[in-house]
Amino acid sequence: MRRILRTAGVRWQATKTWKASKDPQFAEKMARILDLYDRSAAGRLTEGARVVCVDEFGPLNLQPRPGRGWFPSGRPARLRATYNRYGGVRHMLAGLDLASGQLFYRLRDRKRWQEFLAFLRQLRSRFPTGRLHVVCDNFSPHRKAEVADWCAANDVELVFTPTHASWLNWIESEFTALRYFTLDGSDYPSHAAQEAAIAGYIRWANRHARPKRRFAPESKIRKPDYLPNVA
Repeated sequence: MRRILRTAGVRWQATKTWKASKDPQFAEKMARILDLYDRSAAGRLTEGARVVCVDEFGPLNLQPRPGRGWFPSGRPARLRATYNRYGGVRHMLAGLDLASGQLFYRLRDRKRWQEFLAFLRQLRSRFPTGRLHVVCDNFSPHRKAEVADWCAANDVELVFTPTHASWLNWIESEFTALRYFTLDGSDYPSHAAQEAAIAGYIRWANRHARPKRRFAPESKIRKPDYLPNVA
């Protein structure tokens, strides 16, 4: 049976969920984002321009989180059970610069349009020249009129992903690694300890960062007739 399954290319795998996008402008929005990714990788952006993928990560509360690790047989690590969480929450606003592959972040108590605009200002200060293309989702603070007015006045373009297509935002893969290395299997006693772990991982990741060159190069989304399953 094992040989038959291997020959047929069948493996034991976990099922996964998928939420299809019903955005009527899906094709146009996806093409715009992929074009920015490709032009950034090829160095074909206008002089000084940058593509930065931005999103919020969290909420970061204080709770034991399941994970996997190496332990003596029959003696895995045990985490406390918890039903009440009194430590409040924190939110991380993060940006992935495709030209360097580095992450920039800020930790805040809230994630309103004021915090998002402040983060955009910091990105603009970090990259003061050239057009700033910011890929982000459709979270309501991103579309606030005050944010749009500031972006128009400071040569910042907000490039919105299609509805239910957050996988087009390159920073999501970085969040997967961040969650794996800092949150899975953890039970931090304080927000300070949790944030120190996050900061330590991001410092390490930035030291080993490389420019982002290939986004889904062999994926079906690269086919000109690709549309999501909207049934």
